[in-house]
Amino acid sequence: MSIFFNLGLLGFFKYFNFFIDSWVDLMAGMGFPITYVWTLNIILPVGISFYTFQTMSYSLDIYNKKLKPTKDFFCFAAFVSFFPQLVAGPIERASNLLPQILHKRTFNYDHAIIGMRLILWGLFKKVVIADSLAPIVNDIFAHHDQYHGGILVLGAVFFGFQIYGDFSGYSDIAIGVAKLFGIHLMTNFNFPYFSRNIGEFWRRWHISLSTWFRDYLYIPLGGSKVSKPIALRNIFIIFLVSGFWHGANWTFIAWGFYHTVLFIPAFINKTNRKYLKISTDHFLPRPFEILNILLTFLLVTIGWVFFRADNLFIAFDYLKRIIITFDIPTLYFLKYLFPCGIIFILDWLKYKKIEFQNWTVVDSLTFLIIIYFSLIQNKSPFIYFNF
Repeated sequence: MSIFFNLGLLGFFKYFNFFIDSWVDLMAGMGFPITYVWTLNIILPVGISFYTFQTMSYSLDIYNKKLKPTKDFFCFAAFVSFFPQLVAGPIERASNLLPQILHKRTFNYDHAIIGMRLILWGLFKKVVIADSLAPIVNDIFAHHDQYHGGILVLGAVFFGFQIYGDFSGYSDIAIGVAKLFGIHLMTNFNFPYFSRNIGEFWRRWHISLSTWFRDYLYIPLGGSKVSKPIALRNIFIIFLVSGFWHGANWTFIAWGFYHTVLFIPAFINKTNRKYLKISTDHFLPRPFEILNILLTFLLVTIGWVFFRADNLFIAFDYLKRIIITFDIPTLYFLKYLFPCGIIFILDWLKYKKIEFQNWTVVDSLTFLIIIYFSLIQNKSPFIYFNF
């Protein structure tokens, strides 16, 4: 009943119109046009995809004997509606978050400092990186038929950094705010653009969602401890459901299918779990690592075109124009690589665990940069508020 109720809410608010419109298009394609349909004219509740999955984890953790039912309704309500991560994650497990709410917490100065630094870093990603790239990304995708392939490549790359700065920035802010209240949320991003293959990418991108599907869907279906055809079926289901979770549009399903195609060869060759640890024995990557990182980023970026496009026709036309009209972009567009370079360098230092000696100076400069950018540019809402 719990699963039915949660998925019912999600399906009704988020996918009702999608199924109706898809049915109408199917009937029209078969020569049976439908002149009148009843659809919903409502605003999608913010964050519904996140808190429905979080609530489901409570029932599933109890069913799997990872958690005992709580008799404290207010603590349960606080777990469901914990405000820092309510609307865009991380998607917390009941077995992790609820016990923290049930137990007494005391203020920890060191944790608060870490939390404030995470909030500052998250704001930097959102305001300086994502909001700087948003206008140019919107323009390129809205008028992709007016630009040549070189600019379209930059548009896809810019969106990759925009969604990373936007979504991981929110996660950092949420995790940081939670630390001020003595709550420890799970890490949601772990330097995904330094991944060396697609398997590693999915262990580093939107970790709370990918591990949710792994633990509550993939493993119950049998995971990889079944015959090869069944295991491939499970992978196919996981990625398609992940795409569908992101939105009621065939572009997200195509995005999920695309990642299925990328992941299955790695699974068959048993390389999907090849890179489980970060290499810290050298500062700069080896040439072979650079090639792997660039190839993985290229494949992920192609997928972002489907994720960002309004429909499949635009996505395929966007990719086609890259091939047939490729040219070197002008300096006007190349200058937008600057914010991408900033986050790349700072992430690489964090990735290699390089600590700054004077954090006060770093934090002060970061704060001033955030203020400067927030005053000179337009604001854009968090991308994952749509989901």
